[in-house]
Amino acid sequence: MTPDCKARRPVDGNHPQVNPLRIALHLAAAGVPVLPLRAGKVPFGNCRTCKDGACGGRPNMKAAGPCRCPAPCHAWAAATTDPHVLTSPVWAPVWREAVAVAYHPGGAGLTVVDLDNAAAVAWARETLPTTRTVPTTRGEHWIYRGAMPSSNAVRPGVDIKSAAQYARWLGPGVGRMAVLPAAVRALLVKEDTTPAGRGVASSLPTRAPWGRSVATGCRHTERYVRTGLERGLALVRARTESGAGSQAFGVARFLAAQHTACPGPCGLPEIGEEITAAAVLVGVPEAYARRAVANGLEAAVERAV
Repeated sequence: MTPDCKARRPVDGNHPQVNPLRIALHLAAAGVPVLPLRAGKVPFGNCRTCKDGACGGRPNMKAAGPCRCPAPCHAWAAATTDPHVLTSPVWAPVWREAVAVAYHPGGAGLTVVDLDNAAAVAWARETLPTTRTVPTTRGEHWIYRGAMPSSNAVRPGVDIKSAAQYARWLGPGVGRMAVLPAAVRALLVKEDTTPAGRGVASSLPTRAPWGRSVATGCRHTERYVRTGLERGLALVRARTESGAGSQAFGVARFLAAQHTACPGPCGLPEIGEEITAAAVLVGVPEAYARRAVANGLEAAVERAV
């Protein structure tokens, strides 16, 4: 089943007349796994038993665990189509505080291409097959029939939400839902991470670190730039199990944004090489690392324009 539920008006969790539980039951009846969102449009925190992963996680999580907690713990992994669970006493207090409803796209056999800004929407209209679209605060959700792995920042302003992710329900949208195309699957380069210490094959050349010699037009002090870069590199190196590619994207975008007011050059290619090397060190495939960093640098420039 798919979220084809016909609503009388677009769903907005901020609207006082919206009843999140009623919406959730409507979606669940259509076979769409749902969960409540609290203020800030984020899932509710885990109960004491599940806090900090003490329960071992749910069986359907990436790291399968034994947890059978009846509460809405573990975010997307708690999404359900069971009306008895949704209306159970343990969920009742949560619905009283809920401000919106989310759903698990992968659990409904769907993929959401989350376009976060006008530039991303324009790119999708030029590149991807048309499908059902739902307006969001800053862009659009493009919904395709078919599931795939999720990944953030596959390109500037574009996230893939399907398996092991949740998407906020913002209404049924408009248009005919298309089958998940190869063009969307191609956006995802699987980030096979390797714990540090195993040794990673890489063609990365040995480069001199960032310095004033390559940043003659930078308005920042060398100490300022190096401090920020080292903090960013530490964040990437800490991702020894997963997420280093996405972290590299975020670090590149943040650091590049600090230089948008500089006359330049600021040595951003050298900064990018250091971030890429840190990601490769923890097992990110070099091609993926380079792509993530390049997209991060580009996103910072686009945001400044």
